[in-house]
Amino acid sequence: MGRKKKTEFSEIKQEEGRLDDVVFLEEIPEGMKYILLIGDGMGDFFMKELDGKTPLEVAITPGMDFIASYGEIGSCQTVPSGMHPGSDVAIMGLLGYPPEEKYTGRGPIEAASRNIVMKPEDVAYRCNLVTLKFDGKDLIMEDYSAGHISTEEAIQLIESINRNAGTDKIEIFPGVSYRHILIWKGGSGGLHTYPPHDLLGKSVWFAFKAYEEEPYLKEFILKAIEILEKHPINQKRKFENKPPANAIWPWGQGRMPELEPFEKKWKLKGAAISAVDLIKGLAKLASLTVIEVPGATGYIDTNYEGKVDYAIEALKQHDFVVIHVEAPDEVSHEGSLELKIKAIDDFDRRVVRYLLEKIVTITDKYRILVCCDHLTPVSIRTHSSKPVPFAIFDSTKAKEKKGEINFCEREAYRSPLFFKSGPELLEYFLQRKPATLNEIS
Repeated sequence: MGRKKKTEFSEIKQEEGRLDDVVFLEEIPEGMKYILLIGDGMGDFFMKELDGKTPLEVAITPGMDFIASYGEIGSCQTVPSGMHPGSDVAIMGLLGYPPEEKYTGRGPIEAASRNIVMKPEDVAYRCNLVTLKFDGKDLIMEDYSAGHISTEEAIQLIESINRNAGTDKIEIFPGVSYRHILIWKGGSGGLHTYPPHDLLGKSVWFAFKAYEEEPYLKEFILKAIEILEKHPINQKRKFENKPPANAIWPWGQGRMPELEPFEKKWKLKGAAISAVDLIKGLAKLASLTVIEVPGATGYIDTNYEGKVDYAIEALKQHDFVVIHVEAPDEVSHEGSLELKIKAIDDFDRRVVRYLLEKIVTITDKYRILVCCDHLTPVSIRTHSSKPVPFAIFDSTKAKEKKGEINFCEREAYRSPLFFKSGPELLEYFLQRKPATLNEIS
């Protein structure tokens, strides 16, 4: 039996002050499953190198094209005006939480993913291992990831920093590859720091001056640089012509935010699959089940099919699953057009098409939303806050093909379907309005 359409919050029935149900926007078949697929940074600008097309237009994407052709395509403004176009901001919105109200910084979200205990007065910074290089008197951000340094090498470097420069107030918690978390107990969260991927190929002197406002943190950074410069791992990397991890770069700081549980907000039991701490942290803050997938790396060598296999298994017990793939964003930051097209090809073939093949083995009632969180144009090697393309497929409604529609920015911007925010898009996708905070509590 389907759920009946409701249109107003006043129609919600409550007993003893508790929410009876959320508002459903239309009739929903019982047992509907929802899958959100995020190809991080897939979107791009129209490029001269591609005869005025985007990587999405030239990539081989029959899976996403199928979703657009048999479903709906449109665009969404995932990054609120005035906010930095990061995955933290955009994906928080795509999960239904207004970042302009809930966002405090990237660092605490990633700290949550690792179950790092923080007091209300503590501040968490995302802390990259980076490669800095002198060019005359300029100090250049040569690589925001130290050549995607291996996790094994990174852990040894972080342990050395903590051992030789750590204090009772500052400690770095090692993560995956170049991504780590710096916790400053009772520290400052008011600095204007810069994401290292926004500084690629640029002088960092102006950005480094931010740390001068907090001498305690600046002293720790300088000690860490001294330790890294002399470390045998970096000496070996230089000998092998690999970028040395010769500096740390703290950014994205903030105190721990609070999010309402996803299940109470949407009346759906949810799970999340990603290789990166940022998504895992958002999932934990939203009380989503975090599913670890062996071989998930956050790069183009990730275990694409494994993510789908684990998602299919999770959908047997959950109503909603988000699968996040970082690869398109990473290679966009590298400025590699060739690798970006490959990453999109892989996302379509090994995630979208593979999911379409597998999902029918467990249900015939499902909705798929495929999108990116933000654009990461290869030409600028960082994020853009322009609207992103999305497409929605509903297995219970896909009766006729609406035409040969390519999943791309051009078709999305041409469509009249547009959402002003990530929460509005999720509400439309889930076919319901969320419970209000008062109703949840």
